[in-house]
Amino acid sequence: MKIPRILLAAGASGSGKTLITCGLLQALVNRKMKVASFKCGPDYIDPMFHSRVIGTKSRNLDTFFTDADVTRYLLGQNAQDCEIAVMEGVMGFYDGVGGISTKASAYDLADTTDTPVILIVNSRGMSISLAAYIKGFMEYRENSHIKGVIFNQMSPMLYPRMKKLVEEELRIEVLGYVPKVEDCVIESRHLGLVLPEEISDLKERLKKLAAVLEETMEIDRILALAQSAPDLNVPESLTAKNEAFGFRTAHKLRIGVAEDEAFCFFYEDNFRLLRKMGAELVPFSPIHDAHLPSDLDGLLFYGGYPELNGEALEQNQSMKTEIAQALRDGMPCMAECGGFMYLHEQMEDMDGISRQTCGVISGKCYRTPRLTRFGYITLTAGHPVFGQAAEEIGEIPAHEFHYFDSENCGSDFHAAKPLSKRGWDCIHSQETLMAGYPHLYYYGNPEVPWAFLLKCEEYHSSSKV
Repeated sequence: MKIPRILLAAGASGSGKTLITCGLLQALVNRKMKVASFKCGPDYIDPMFHSRVIGTKSRNLDTFFTDADVTRYLLGQNAQDCEIAVMEGVMGFYDGVGGISTKASAYDLADTTDTPVILIVNSRGMSISLAAYIKGFMEYRENSHIKGVIFNQMSPMLYPRMKKLVEEELRIEVLGYVPKVEDCVIESRHLGLVLPEEISDLKERLKKLAAVLEETMEIDRILALAQSAPDLNVPESLTAKNEAFGFRTAHKLRIGVAEDEAFCFFYEDNFRLLRKMGAELVPFSPIHDAHLPSDLDGLLFYGGYPELNGEALEQNQSMKTEIAQALRDGMPCMAECGGFMYLHEQMEDMDGISRQTCGVISGKCYRTPRLTRFGYITLTAGHPVFGQAAEEIGEIPAHEFHYFDSENCGSDFHAAKPLSKRGWDCIHSQETLMAGYPHLYYYGNPEVPWAFLLKCEEYHSSSKV
C-alpha cells in the first residue's frame, strides 16, 4: 500500500511539535491537498486541533496499544484515500514506556511504520552545538529514520549558516526554520492544550502561521520526502477480517454516547470499531439535553472535563435521574475517567465545590495536587467482564491521566505498570457495568467492546419482549 508519509518529532516536550504540525497541516490544506494526520500516543486534544480547526482527518497511533501489524493496518485504513499522512510525535523522540524503553515512543512508531522522520530542534540558545545535538539523535539508534531537520525559534540571519553547516557535516537535509511567532501560541491547561473552541481566533492564528511556514520551510521538499516512504506492509490476513476481527452483532444496536464540552476525549477508531461490530452511535449531552435518547441498548461515557462543568452537570437533574434508572434497569454501560467521575454520588469541581452527580457509584471524586496514576498500564480482570470469562478477555492495554481521584476506584481489575513492579486494583466490573479511571483503546483488545455489545444485544432482546 503506497502511503506518502512523514513523522514530526522532537528531542523533548515543549519543542514546538504541535504548533508546527498544525501550521504545516494548515499549509497543506491551503494547497488543496487531502491530508490524514495522526498523533503518536494516547493524546485526545492534539487530534481535535488537527480535525476541528484545520479540517484534516485525524487519528491516534500507539504501539503500546496495538502490535505492529494492527498499527500499520490502522495507518493504512485511515490514510488510504489521502495524498499524505502527517504524524506528530510524543515527548522526546526516543522516550517510551516506563521512561527506560523506546517502546511506544515516536521512534517506535517510525520504526514500525517505516516512516521518514523530520526532527524539530528548538534552537534557542544554540548555534554550532545544534550539529552535535542532531548527530546524537541520528546515531543513537542504527536506523533512526531521521531524514530531515527543522529549526524552531531560529532567527532568519542565523538560519543560512546553520543550514549549510548541518547539511555539510551531517549529510542530512535541513528543511526550514520557524521564527518566533508569539501571536500564534496555543495555550494549555491541566490535561494538556485548551480545547480548540476555547480559542476565539485560533483559525486566524493557524492561517497566519501557515503563511509564515510557506516562507520559511521547504514544503515542496517535505512533500518529496513523504513520497519517498516505502510501501506500507499490511498482512492480507488482517485486512480480510472484515475490519471488525470477525465480530458482528445480530441486530443494529443503539448505543448512547455522552458528547459535549464535559465529555470530549474520544478515540475515533473506537467509534469506527463499534460501528463495524454493529453499533449505531447516538450522541447526547449530559449538560444540554433534558432526556436520554429513546430506545437505547447501551451507554458510553468517556473522559473530558466534567470538573470544569460541574454546576451544569449537577443542575441537569432529569438527565442524572434517567441515567441512574437506566443502569438500575440493566442497561449495559462502559465509563472511563471523566465519565466514571460523573457516575459517582458526588464530584468535586475545579473550584472545590462538591456537586451531586448520578449516584450510580457510591462515594466522591476529589481533586488532587498532581497527576494520579499517570501512564500506560496493563489491565487483568479478576472475574467475568460483561458476562465473558476473564481468561477469554485476556490482558487489556490501557492508559491513565487524571488529576482527580475517587474514594471508590473499584477493585475488580488489577493494573500493572509496564517495566515496573508497581500496580493497583481498580475498576467496577459488574454484569452490566465496567467503570473506572483507565482509558481503553478498543483495537488493543477487541474482546472488550465485543463483550459490551453482546451484553447490549441481550438487553436489546429482553427489552423487546
